Amino acid sequence: MNSPFLRSGLEGLSEYSSEPLEGVDLDLRDNINLWGAPPRALAAVRSAASLVLQSYPSVGANGLAEAIAAAAGVGADEVVSGCGSDDVIDACLRAVAAPGTRLAYADPTFSMIPVFARLNGLEPMAVPLLADGSADVDGLLATGARVIYLCSPNNPTGTVTPPSEIRRLVDRAPGIVILDEAYAEFDTGIDWRPSAPSLERVLVTRTFSKAWGLAGLRVGYGVGGRRLVAATARTRGPYRVNALAELAATTALREDAEWMRDVARQAVESRERLVAALQGRANVRAWDSRANFAFLQVDGSAAEVARRFAERGIGVRSFAGLTGVGDAVRIGVAPRESFDRVVAACEELWPCA
Repeated sequence: MNSPFLRSGLEGLSEYSSEPLEGVDLDLRDNINLWGAPPRALAAVRSAASLVLQSYPSVGANGLAEAIAAAAGVGADEVVSGCGSDDVIDACLRAVAAPGTRLAYADPTFSMIPVFARLNGLEPMAVPLLADGSADVDGLLATGARVIYLCSPNNPTGTVTPPSEIRRLVDRAPGIVILDEAYAEFDTGIDWRPSAPSLERVLVTRTFSKAWGLAGLRVGYGVGGRRLVAATARTRGPYRVNALAELAATTALREDAEWMRDVARQAVESRERLVAALQGRANVRAWDSRANFAFLQVDGSAAEVARRFAERGIGVRSFAGLTGVGDAVRIGVAPRESFDRVVAACEELWPCA
């Protein structure tokens, strides 16, 4: 309903939601880490003193920035953290783009990107993915956009853009490139964080919500040149990472890295097991996902496929009419003892051709 007191243009934006599914006991819609939380980080949170709760956190989570910098091989002043990596992306948009500026992104991708563009008064420009699921670099550059967003591995397809193409995009972009690496821990490609500061116009974002198992604490960060990082921090505002979140993420980086790598390896094994089970089956095509989920292009209604999974107690994310894809479902991975049900359900839903 329109109101003279509300900003115009908000009517077309839908509130982000994830509705509970009745009867579902294995929810794979959000790609979270179902192997649990990092053990040392969990212990640190459980033993936190009351002072941690009754006091404000550090203004800019400097301790976390130092831990991230050490892990990524950059300086602490080349790191900016936030309430999830989407918070950092949102702040970066405000830092680098005035209202009316173009923001180009591959389509389909993280659904909040056009939303953040509109909320910041920017003009979102969608560029369809190539047939192999990689970003169309020439198409993105042709928009002339001052800000280009690229997610690799991409959400929701899980596909990657070749490093040579990413480098070409960075070299030729007229403005800022935001490179979202939320799922990088599940891929063996190039880690762009160490080189981001020298590239100056690139902000590489990552999250603790996926491989690190800290989705409930909402911690993300960006790595880039000092000026870009400082500008993003100013527009982000203070106290964006709460004290328990900073404690958990810092502890995880310093003491749970081997645990995370082992979990990521198991996640990839589960994904590949599901993809292998779908080979040669009718009415479904598994894309080349490099993330902690399988992305399945389906014939017919994705909503109906999701309903049939729900009948088996499994929650999957459905997508209708995606650009260049059509209907699809995204299935997050889980430990083998739980994931056996998913593989069996897929074999029931899609018979061999």
